[in-house]
Amino acid sequence: MADLSDQLSEARRRLGEAEQYLRIEEIRDRRIELEDQAAQPDLWDDMERARKVNRELAEVTEDTDMFDRLTSQIEDAETLSELAAEESDSGLDTEILETLAEVAKAFDELELRSLFTGEHDESDAVCQIQSGEGGTDAQDWADMLLRMYKRWAEGKGFDFEITSINEGQEAGISSAEFIVRGRRAYGMLQSEHGVHRLVRISPFNKEAKRQTAFASMSLVPFFEEVSNEVDIDETELRIDTYRSSGAGGQHVNVTDSAVRITHLPTGVVVSCQNERSQHQNKDRAMQMLAARLLDLERQKREDELAAISGESKKVGFGSQIRSYVMQPYQMVKDLRSNYEVGAVDGVLGGDLDPFIEAYLVWLRGGGADAPAEDT
Repeated sequence: MADLSDQLSEARRRLGEAEQYLRIEEIRDRRIELEDQAAQPDLWDDMERARKVNRELAEVTEDTDMFDRLTSQIEDAETLSELAAEESDSGLDTEILETLAEVAKAFDELELRSLFTGEHDESDAVCQIQSGEGGTDAQDWADMLLRMYKRWAEGKGFDFEITSINEGQEAGISSAEFIVRGRRAYGMLQSEHGVHRLVRISPFNKEAKRQTAFASMSLVPFFEEVSNEVDIDETELRIDTYRSSGAGGQHVNVTDSAVRITHLPTGVVVSCQNERSQHQNKDRAMQMLAARLLDLERQKREDELAAISGESKKVGFGSQIRSYVMQPYQMVKDLRSNYEVGAVDGVLGGDLDPFIEAYLVWLRGGGADAPAEDT
């Protein structure tokens, strides 16, 4: 029979680390508090508070249950190992190894989650895709990116809500705004913030020439309660209503009550067109505006700190972060982490997790200050 003591010791070591970075004792106590709050009969008198309580309860329950499950699996593996040693039975080795492999995979995922340390990493995300240089190809590319993120979100079990879209002149879209709801949606999608480049044989070029197209992806954390995060003076807003447009309702439900809000002091513009009423569209647009204004303040603080320290800080938006090459060869390469794959169709189908993981590891290693490598 195999000596599995090293593997078992390693599993115990990683369990001890998980207990620390998950703050297990702290969240066990918090779970009890939240369960008491969730059981109060008047909880839903305050809808906003009820949503927050239930969301946080679901999160701490997920973490404590995961930790308890891993603890149980390791204890089972240790018991089987002791039994196998007493009876000199090598027939249990396969079962023990399978359990330890499953545990190791779970720890890999947990350790990746421990990289999410930002203030809003656990939040939902308000995202915007904008076509760039490349004409019709760029608008088609923007539409391809929108589908890619939709498929990624669906694969994660996240909610994906398109709030506003502007169709392209010949094909694709010129821009789109959408919200991704799910635990750590903002933390994960930060890896996608920047300019994405596509190289392919253009389907819109009669001579079938190779074309390069650009589109950008930007995002900010989403806040359910506007007033809790940023103070917005409505006298500084211009609010326009209009009928939403689209290619036969391809992306959104066409309504007569779309809302566009312009924040006059900053020039920030947001719009929403897929809610049932003008009032609902305005509320959603205000939430998106709050998110963008808060991010603007964050960028301002970072710029001020960079000026004081003499740093030349490059903002991600407007910098090429990833290339998707379909001709003359197949490759997707992230220009920050240098992670690359040859399966372009898989990535465009939503297989983004390896890029997200590589980005987080790169960021943890101080990658934000490293120069991007072009391809």
